[in-house]
Amino acid sequence: MEHKKSNFAWGIILILFGGLLLANQLVPGLKMIFDWPWIVMGVGVVFLLLAVFTQTGGLAVPGSIVGGIGAILYYQNLTGNWETWSFAWTLIPGFVGIGIALATLISPKENPDGLSASLTLVSISLILFFVFGGARFFGIESIILWPFIIIAIGLVLLVKGILKK
Repeated sequence: MEHKKSNFAWGIILILFGGLLLANQLVPGLKMIFDWPWIVMGVGVVFLLLAVFTQTGGLAVPGSIVGGIGAILYYQNLTGNWETWSFAWTLIPGFVGIGIALATLISPKENPDGLSASLTLVSISLILFFVFGGARFFGIESIILWPFIIIAIGLVLLVKGILKK
């Protein structure tokens, strides 16, 4: 039954993506509205919708990753701040964590400890984001950052202790 769901989901993904690419070529004004980062985000949304509709939580992980990267690329394309990729890549583990959390909510029997793992990945991702340059980008001095990192690690450990059975 799982193989049938998987084939169904991939079939819909490919049909929707192909239809979007075809419409982008045939409709003259569509290229201006749907710039290339929208296509990347759209693929992520398709994965997330299929995860919900087919109750296949595993599709939420690639959906979150692709959608998140698409959002980063949309921001960079919109503002021209391509140099932000030097630290924006650190958000990818957080996207994985969000995907795991969604997968756990969609199909909780498959991964009962997913929320704890999700919290860990999102926390690590945010810490890395600020350490590798996000703090400087937002105008925060790095010397003030370390107490927040230590507090965040303490909060993660505290919440993990509370979530454990």
